[in-house]
Amino acid sequence: MNRFLFLIFIFIPFNFLMAGEMVQDFTLEDFNGTSYKLSNYNDNEAIVLLFISSQCPVSNAYNERMNKLYTSFHSKGVAFIGINSNSTETTKQIKQHAVEKDFMFPVLIDRNNVIADRLGASVTPEVFVLNSKRELVYHGRIDDSKNPDNITSHDLEDALFAIITGKQVPTATTKAFGCSIKKVN
Repeated sequence: MNRFLFLIFIFIPFNFLMAGEMVQDFTLEDFNGTSYKLSNYNDNEAIVLLFISSQCPVSNAYNERMNKLYTSFHSKGVAFIGINSNSTETTKQIKQHAVEKDFMFPVLIDRNNVIADRLGASVTPEVFVLNSKRELVYHGRIDDSKNPDNITSHDLEDALFAIITGKQVPTATTKAFGCSIKKVN
């Protein structure tokens, strides 16, 4: 009797946003319970969604850089929204972190990692940049090094300069690196 070995491949759909796709509207609350709706930022030139963590050392290495980017681009019509999707971080921890780091942008809580899953965010820090139509124009890292002294590529900054000067974003996707988002199953 011949025996056959059958390989069964199970395809599990992995949802993630591709360059050019539109981000559907969503509402999240910050650590004080204030609701923020993505569509409230439609008048901005760009919207930067920053997936961050209060506990990840890689994300924390970028705290000052995120504030500097906000300072450089906010007055040019770029909105910044921090999003914490980690199920292991409490509202109190998220608030304390945002206050201690003097974040100038709202930090929203993505309970049950709904928005992270919708966009395909998997690490902190990870960035999604949307144009004024809420289409994804850049996804990936802030820059290429956790250590500010070793940066050779300013990916997010380059994308934002391109948007505010009416040019095409030079690189639409880079590989984000950092700590995995601690998701609920």
